[in-house]
Amino acid sequence: MTSTTAHTPADQDGHSEVELLIGGMTCASCAARVEKKLNRMDGVTATVNFATEKAKVSYPAGVRIADLIATVVKTGYTAEEPAPPRPEPESAGETTPEDPELAAYRQRFTVSALLAAPVVLMSMIPALQFDDWQWLALTLASPVVVWGALPFHRAAWTNARHGAATMDTLVSVGTLAAFTWSLWALFFGDAGMTGMHDEFGFTVSRAQGTSTIYLEVASGVVAFILLGRFLEARSKRRAGAALRALMELGAKDVAVLRGGREVRVPVSRLAVGDRFVVRPGEKIATDGTVVEGTSAVDASMLTGESVPVDVTVGDAVTGATVNAGGRLVVEATRVGADTQLARMARLVEDAQNGKAEVQRLADRISAVFVPVVIGIAVATFGGWLGATGDTVAAFTAAVAVLIIACPCALGLATPTALMVGTGRGAQLGILIKGPEVLESTRRVDTVVLDKTGTVTTGRMTLQEVYAADGADEKQVLRLAGAVEHASEHPVARAVAAGAEERVGRLPEVEAFENVPGRGVRGRVEGLEVAVGRLFEELPAELARAKDEAERDGRTAVVVGWDGVARGVVAVADAVKETSAEAVRELRALGLTPMLLTGDNRAVAQAVARAVGIDPGDVIAEVLPEDKVDAVRRLQAEGRSVAMVGDGVNDAAALATADLGLAMGTGTDAAIEAGDLTLVRGDLRVAADAIRLSRRTLSTIKGNLVWAFGYNVAALPLAAAGLLNPMIAGAAMAFSSVFVVTNSLRLRTFR
Repeated sequence: MTSTTAHTPADQDGHSEVELLIGGMTCASCAARVEKKLNRMDGVTATVNFATEKAKVSYPAGVRIADLIATVVKTGYTAEEPAPPRPEPESAGETTPEDPELAAYRQRFTVSALLAAPVVLMSMIPALQFDDWQWLALTLASPVVVWGALPFHRAAWTNARHGAATMDTLVSVGTLAAFTWSLWALFFGDAGMTGMHDEFGFTVSRAQGTSTIYLEVASGVVAFILLGRFLEARSKRRAGAALRALMELGAKDVAVLRGGREVRVPVSRLAVGDRFVVRPGEKIATDGTVVEGTSAVDASMLTGESVPVDVTVGDAVTGATVNAGGRLVVEATRVGADTQLARMARLVEDAQNGKAEVQRLADRISAVFVPVVIGIAVATFGGWLGATGDTVAAFTAAVAVLIIACPCALGLATPTALMVGTGRGAQLGILIKGPEVLESTRRVDTVVLDKTGTVTTGRMTLQEVYAADGADEKQVLRLAGAVEHASEHPVARAVAAGAEERVGRLPEVEAFENVPGRGVRGRVEGLEVAVGRLFEELPAELARAKDEAERDGRTAVVVGWDGVARGVVAVADAVKETSAEAVRELRALGLTPMLLTGDNRAVAQAVARAVGIDPGDVIAEVLPEDKVDAVRRLQAEGRSVAMVGDGVNDAAALATADLGLAMGTGTDAAIEAGDLTLVRGDLRVAADAIRLSRRTLSTIKGNLVWAFGYNVAALPLAAAGLLNPMIAGAAMAFSSVFVVTNSLRLRTFR
């Protein structure tokens, strides 16, 4: 992700902020190590995010950015400032290249799996062991151990040089020990003889040491762990997509007025004070003030307001909103990083970087587990050598300790459950982005629902028609629809569409006139029809109907002809049919539903009543920045907050919430900022998503408990010589099968 805030000036305390791109991290413990080293510097406060591979650092005047980078490098990783944003490619069909890390893991896993599979089969099934089979196994296993496992060996060496150990260390040491022992047995022992067969035995013996090879363990472990790393890298790839989706909303070029002529230039060349033209349907290029023309502006992607706002000369407009009406000339007041869109991008970025890091249980425990296992292996070798004087038996027992502790099942525990859970979720219209999301679903107790496009349809529709005494509802709607059909205003389109649906074909309109900011009028079948705020007085019954409609959160439009008001037409953003049921299901999960919207309070309260949300749980009339603040206030009260939304205005709040659920029918920015995406756009899927996530999390925890329990129970047996490395390899394989089988149970989720 390209940072929009790579470096910020010093604040009142003399501290500056910088974001550094960190390279070489392979697990959450790496991020913790970098963070610890940076925080040890005088006056420096750092937060390192493993998912985004970035460090957000606050540092005093006496510290240089070069000093920060040097500290990271001394820790064993790389650091650099983000590159400046590059222009977007002109070609609309140009695709984003695949991430090099992801491609590398895919290639290593594919090749390693193809080479390791026959080695494992030959080693574990005696019937497949033909004469000199062991040399074929060596030929196939060698590239896997040397090339396939190279990332693990490299990381283990880097960690060793800095006095640290991670899961990479155990994978590297275990596979290299098994491979080295196999080489010794093949070239200097009896294992290389023609007719050699692997035989199972439960205990270590002197005879077994020189005739047993562990190539299936060395190659199989590498293939399994590479699969886990590939799945992890694929999910990390999406971490920075929210910001890209947000910035891509803006216009790419703009028609600037130069010397009375329109000149198309890239938006990046706009300056404060420039005047530019916005035609109907175009995006407004940047924040500015209208200096010519009148129109209706659809700002729903930024403000959450479902009704387009009428603008005229002197009104402020925001970049990335859409001109839904007439031609406008706008004078730019803010450009580049100062625009509201850019500020929202920074909100999303800060929210992502500010999230509490949820380190994987496997990585947390491995920080202690790995050194302990290596220590046990060394102690086992020394103990056996001192007690028996037999180097072969001592080395065999030590290798058994390393192999039985090799974290194959540990590496599979999270990605297999995640893979099956996310696959099942996709079938149900639920996309889960990563394991850290699942932990959030368990803690959530409050779910905040955006109104527009989430609880409601997000588009204006005809709701009610009121006719005055002596007028006919069908005639009121027919004449109003005829005049509104000639207008491009979204409210007018809703009236016209509703009229066509209810009364059929509409008559033609003549002498149509748009009265800016007030309404429209025209001649229909010889009658002078007016729609909008064009009547000085209303009959009492129409005034009551208009007030009642507006109290219910609807937009009321007065209709009349020949100078007399004859009726009121009400339009509104309709509530989805499934929203009330969804709210009931969320309550059944122990969650408190709340409504959050940029619309006015009357609209919000009407929608809340319709779906069963308590009036006290409604937060209305909020801007995008206020949505983030609202979520933070709830979190400050001790709540764990889930946010459901679909618009760009929800993106920062989705990223700030403990759990973000994005409606798949919404904008890319919202979808990328969310932790869960509900593909079908049905709010009921939110409850299904939380249930599935909780089930997947419990499966992952069960897998981890088994994997660790298996290691802890088997280590004493291996150290005591009661478990030879071949049995250790078989047990390790069984552990992996158990973990995968347990994960596959998620396919039955309903």
